[in-house]
Amino acid sequence: MRAAGCCINDFADRNFDGRVARTKDRPITKTQASPKEALLLCASLCFFSFLLVLMTNTLTIFMAFAALGLTLIYPFMKRYTHLPQVVLGAAFSWGGLMAFTAQTGTLPAQAWLLYIGTLLWTIAFDTQYAMVDREDDLKIGVKSTAILFAEGDIYVIAFLQVFFLVTLAFCASSFQLGNWFQFGLLLAAGFFIYQHTLTWDRQPEQCFKAFLNNNWVGVVIFVFTMLDFIFS
Repeated sequence: MRAAGCCINDFADRNFDGRVARTKDRPITKTQASPKEALLLCASLCFFSFLLVLMTNTLTIFMAFAALGLTLIYPFMKRYTHLPQVVLGAAFSWGGLMAFTAQTGTLPAQAWLLYIGTLLWTIAFDTQYAMVDREDDLKIGVKSTAILFAEGDIYVIAFLQVFFLVTLAFCASSFQLGNWFQFGLLLAAGFFIYQHTLTWDRQPEQCFKAFLNNNWVGVVIFVFTMLDFIFS
């Protein structure tokens, strides 16, 4: 579904990408693929994803339709709102809810708490991503949280990152996670601090580097969650 989202995103932005430095070499812009091919690939990926979902339960299948809706509307949000990153966060984080329903058939409170946490994290790192394109986006008239937050961007990102970590810390007891997990959160906080040293001057290349650094945030949280289950 992430790949399907990339297809529909490139289709939606086909008239914008050529005017943005970071995206000017995307396949549709370079005529290496047609808009029709992008739509066909998106539809094919959604179809095969739906076949996988059919192996789960009824609630998860219903959840999948909401996931599809979020995936398809996200690329068009930058035309109408400064909050496309919120819609992206809602779409990315929905997979976590579907994991709960697929495994347990329920959506407990801690599932929604995790959803909120990952939503906040996505808004934070995708705002860093939007900071890379901010000048180009202002010229072509598309919207983003980076434009909305303006000079307050790095402070809002810090706020979102702190509350992401706080949310995970609150979840820890619900999932019986202990010191290993808490240490992972400290390492994640260290990566967040490093990201702010990169974005402080708002240089596009450094903002993109900060965005990519979130891979390591995900890695340490995943690894130390696993270590906590193994050694507790």
